[in-house]
Amino acid sequence: MTKIIMCGCNGHMGQVITGICKADPDTEIVAGIDVYDGIKNDYPVFAKASDCHVDADVIIDFSNVSVVDDLLDFSVERQIPVVLCTTGLSEEQLAHVKTASEKIAVLKSANMSLGINTLLKLLAEAAKVLAPAGFDMEIVEKHHNQKLDAPSGTALALADSMNEALEEDYNYKYDRSQERKKREKYEIGIQAVRGGNIVGEHEVIFAGTDEVITFKHTATSKAVFGKGAVEAAKYLAGKPAGMYDMSNVIEA
Repeated sequence: MTKIIMCGCNGHMGQVITGICKADPDTEIVAGIDVYDGIKNDYPVFAKASDCHVDADVIIDFSNVSVVDDLLDFSVERQIPVVLCTTGLSEEQLAHVKTASEKIAVLKSANMSLGINTLLKLLAEAAKVLAPAGFDMEIVEKHHNQKLDAPSGTALALADSMNEALEEDYNYKYDRSQERKKREKYEIGIQAVRGGNIVGEHEVIFAGTDEVITFKHTATSKAVFGKGAVEAAKYLAGKPAGMYDMSNVIEA
């Protein structure tokens, strides 16, 4: 049984993960951390990490950037591994994450979906075969109309997985409207669509002469990220200090 502290327990993802763990006989949320106390949970909830006195095997964090520094200090002090899912961290906070990983196990990934992280590995292999054969690489990502950043962090991670697998360094092209010119050979196009309540859709296109190969991942619910986070927590519990990501979970 993996005992979990859920940071951001009363947010949307916190409640999704609460439901997932309730249905999973191998996990139990033993405490939550959240400044908002308007939701009744089956576990005690503390306003801040330093108030929490409950023993646990691992922490899952789906909270806010303002909470992350205190949570990392708490995790190091209590020697509890942490699955860090909060995005938008500053350079200073990323440095804090690295420092913390020297003392505890920290798992951080651009996307917690098991499907996306499997896709990252597949794209690296495909790029090594197709790009040298003259295939152009393009990414189209779609998200809901409330998403602030574009392109998505996941789209960039997909581009990075292909770029890092190749000998040549490819540039990322986000907008073709500003100049009239043919597509350059060593570039990866990334286009963002925002509309409605699209949870997340990423399509990667390898376009060659007379043939097109497409990889596509669609998230129909944010539960896919919660499931990935819970699997990551199971994996991380008991691991030695260091930086981990979802590729480690998949390989295990």
